[in-house]
Amino acid sequence: MSSTLQIGLAVAGGVVLAAVVAHGAWSSRRNAPKRADPEPVEPSVAQQGAETERREPGFDEGLSAMPLPTPERRPGLDSLVDVIAPVAVDTPVSGDAALAAMPTTRRVGSKPFAIEGRNVASQQWETPAPGQRYDALQTGVQLANRTGALNEIEFSEFVMKTQAFADAVNGAPEFPEMREEVARARELDQFASAHDAQLSFTLRAQHAAWSPGYVHQNAARLGFVAGMIPGRMVLASSTVGMPPILGLAFDSQAALAEDPDQSAIRSITLTLDVPQVERAEQPFVRMRETAMALAQAMDGVITDDAARPLARESMDVIGSELEQLYDTLDARDLSAGSALARRLFS
Repeated sequence: MSSTLQIGLAVAGGVVLAAVVAHGAWSSRRNAPKRADPEPVEPSVAQQGAETERREPGFDEGLSAMPLPTPERRPGLDSLVDVIAPVAVDTPVSGDAALAAMPTTRRVGSKPFAIEGRNVASQQWETPAPGQRYDALQTGVQLANRTGALNEIEFSEFVMKTQAFADAVNGAPEFPEMREEVARARELDQFASAHDAQLSFTLRAQHAAWSPGYVHQNAARLGFVAGMIPGRMVLASSTVGMPPILGLAFDSQAALAEDPDQSAIRSITLTLDVPQVERAEQPFVRMRETAMALAQAMDGVITDDAARPLARESMDVIGSELEQLYDTLDARDLSAGSALARRLFS
């Protein structure tokens, strides 16, 4: 009887121990960061050849006929956002001479500084290039950017850099009145500060955390690609050379961990730099749709910076306010995504 009881207790203890171990393993799996799904196996060379043979005729021809997007021409100096100083020359200046005379830095304080020449052949203003000749020159400094308005010290530095360049090419500069330009810079800076908008949505994990690979996989399905910095992804513009439509960011330390699969990410941030992206791209609509798609796929909830859940009604209000902002920027000839807007809001 005693032996039977001992055996029964041993069996019961084994069952309890197994249950504890199983529960621990289940809890560990449940609380571990979600991992990316295994990638599909690439087809073999033979399979690829077979697929190529089955391809419809005319595929390559149709693809090659598609027009490729071309990068936008570098924006030139514009009196709307720049102080411009003409530099008169008696005889045309070679591009090589103009390049040799340029200052070592292309900034005045915190503002971009530029030099342009009027090409003798095309009569177009451009950045001086070797082998070209220019019958007029001009320098410029930006009136304002996100660091603030051009001030008197920066204007004086602009004058000195321009004078040094003009002396080197035997030119005569003509400067606008400093007080007027500084006042114009302050007015432009006030407008830009009142109409700047950088939006962000935060997606927070409701239950299990995410691994970096899991975030990358789900974002890639929506068109995001890895950025230059670990923990950053971007949704690229349809036009080469334009800023990305959206950004996505998460903890960079998690992305750099020795075992990323064990790195727990509990939130990611979607960002939209409104003045940098063309209105026609419908960036806020895409930001909203992206956030909702990720929330559904990753079991997350969309919140604002204060971790408050964002309702659809709140997003509707933001969208309506953005339309008004776009109209205001259009009226000022600083349309979102335009070359001038990208320079001013940078």
